[in-house]
Amino acid sequence: MYNSEITLNVNGENRSVYVRHADTLLYVLREKLGLTGAKPGCLNGDCGACTVDVDGESMKSCLLLAVEAAGKKITTVEGLQNHPIQTEFMKKFAFQCGYCTPGFIMNCYSLINKYPNADDIQIKDCLESNICRCTGYKEIEEAVKTVLPNSSKG
Repeated sequence: MYNSEITLNVNGENRSVYVRHADTLLYVLREKLGLTGAKPGCLNGDCGACTVDVDGESMKSCLLLAVEAAGKKITTVEGLQNHPIQTEFMKKFAFQCGYCTPGFIMNCYSLINKYPNADDIQIKDCLESNICRCTGYKEIEEAVKTVLPNSSKG
């Protein structure tokens, strides 16, 4: 078993951790760093429950090796510190069981930061990369629109 020590910048803090070369970022976040907001779902990139922000892009952490994330800025749902998108998810009841919610929040967070003037098509495209089995996507879409500065408010 080959281990390497890497440094991950997670939520603004450099964290050194020993990893196997095959460890996914999801595994390291949850099992080595205790950050359990990113959820294991399908483990093949389909569901989006494990989504985190890496250098301004939403990434499915089950598909990214931890060694690939070294030197990049990683933001997890734990690092948002009451970001407006979290508040709007609650106000708009954009969740039910909550399992997929951190992934949706992180995907929406990346969208808001990358495209502050996102239109309806960009929002729908963004939401297609995550799956929710409990609720419709309407409330999530409304939460995103409420946070965007120039969007028609949902």
